[in-house]
Amino acid sequence: MGELQSVAGTIALTMGVGWASGINLYASIFILGLLGATGNIVLPPGLLVLAHPAVIVASGFMYLLEFVVDKVPGVDSGWDALHTFIRIPAGAILAAGAVGKTDPSIALAAAIFGGGLAAGTHAVKSGTRVLINTSPEPFSNWVASVGEDFIVIAGLWTALHHPYLFLLFLAGFIAFMIWVLPKLWRGIKKLFGFLANLLGRRRMDGRNPPQ
Repeated sequence: MGELQSVAGTIALTMGVGWASGINLYASIFILGLLGATGNIVLPPGLLVLAHPAVIVASGFMYLLEFVVDKVPGVDSGWDALHTFIRIPAGAILAAGAVGKTDPSIALAAAIFGGGLAAGTHAVKSGTRVLINTSPEPFSNWVASVGEDFIVIAGLWTALHHPYLFLLFLAGFIAFMIWVLPKLWRGIKKLFGFLANLLGRRRMDGRNPPQ
């Protein structure tokens, strides 16, 4: 792929790295770094660091770790909770780097949009996983995890090669996100309310043993 000089290409990559970071940050860094190092794409100056061998090895290792952890019910939600403080700022930094050398105000705007997208996709991912973990079987976690990895890879590939198509997809995803987040929040509130009531009953039963 040639230089990412078109406005659509720059916007798609900027929004793409923010969007993908909220789902799987390490896969996003690893894929972009590997493509840049092998000459398949020319990364913007702000993202050239991703092609450094140390960054590729580190992100590849963390991606493999997340690939395993992300498929263990319960553990995946703990991992998501921890990465609330990692994915969102990383998405903002990557989005700012994707616009290249430009006006600082443009870079800041890109960081705001990228961080916001990362926050949204992270919320959808982590909220969905909390509800999936109520299922007693582990296969739904595997399906969700593999599906997320596929979406990240396919999304970044589309952003790099077909920016207009990606921007159309992103608009649809944002609409879906606005629709689904309140539903996820209500579902999580009901789940935690049920768990709180269950624990409360058990405590009461423990304090009042049968005579």
